[in-house]
Amino acid sequence: MTAATLDVIAIGNAIVDVMAPAEDSEIARLGLAKGGMTLVDDARARELYDAMGPAREISGGSAANTLAGLAALGARCAFVGQVADDQFGRVFAHDIRAGGIAFDTPAREAEPPTAQCLIFVTPDGQRTMNTFLGASQFLPAEALNESAIASASILYLEGYLWDPEEPRRAMRKAIAAARSAGRKVAFTLSDSFVISRHGDDFRALIAAGQIDILFANEHELASLTGIESFDDAMAAVAKNVPTLVVTRSENGAHAISAGVHAHVPAEHVDTVVDTTGAGDQFAAGFLFGHVRELPLADCLRLGAVCAAEVISHYGARPEADLAKLTAEILG
Repeated sequence: MTAATLDVIAIGNAIVDVMAPAEDSEIARLGLAKGGMTLVDDARARELYDAMGPAREISGGSAANTLAGLAALGARCAFVGQVADDQFGRVFAHDIRAGGIAFDTPAREAEPPTAQCLIFVTPDGQRTMNTFLGASQFLPAEALNESAIASASILYLEGYLWDPEEPRRAMRKAIAAARSAGRKVAFTLSDSFVISRHGDDFRALIAAGQIDILFANEHELASLTGIESFDDAMAAVAKNVPTLVVTRSENGAHAISAGVHAHVPAEHVDTVVDTTGAGDQFAAGFLFGHVRELPLADCLRLGAVCAAEVISHYGARPEADLAKLTAEILG
């Protein structure tokens, strides 16, 4: 196997986040599921956008956010995702390239427009996400650069993008390309609603040994396994996944790899401003440690530091110097 020229290549939704503060009463008035993620159509997206107060527009998408954290730590990264040839698409492409991440998926000429995620952030820091997938759900398998996938140590896949049929085919093709090249495949389950729709697919991939690193939170783990006991659910999945990583919010994170079980507490944060992107940045820190072959506990600590940074401000991408924040762990 040739040496990798990329640390991580990721496939995910190419989304522009539109974020605004909101009171709990507004969440209820709009009929939103507080703290969750709901897919919406173009009409509902326009309705919610009109209901928002002053907002910030920031390039997002789960896997793209993870790459932003990885690149900030010094990793070599590339992203595959579909935008439209419109203003939001140009904003997304500029932002991701400005972060030092390779991005060469051609923009789509036809409708629908570039994807948007309308995020209402309540005073307790919880984010209620309403995602219009737009152009991102039309990522074709033909857009994949298989040589780039083969050149990356890790292929990272976003569970959210498993929902539309076309990108699901692209991701299956990418998994085959990565495994053929002897590379690792990492997968994030993303949300319990995704598991409710595609859990059989995910369980089949796991049982077939197609996933090397699996990211989940404790609720997603329970949805995937149907097992109430956290420890029993961890053990059940770890039998078929070389590295399992599960976050538990303020209760820290656990991982099992090669029979080793590690746990780290959550990092202290004075004020939780916005939990958007916490899991994405946790994955960034963990993967950065993993590609550098750090001990399992140190990979978890890197994830915890990155997650703590992002929940201390609005937005799903780091604003502080992650390399400086993690210098003690990295040595």
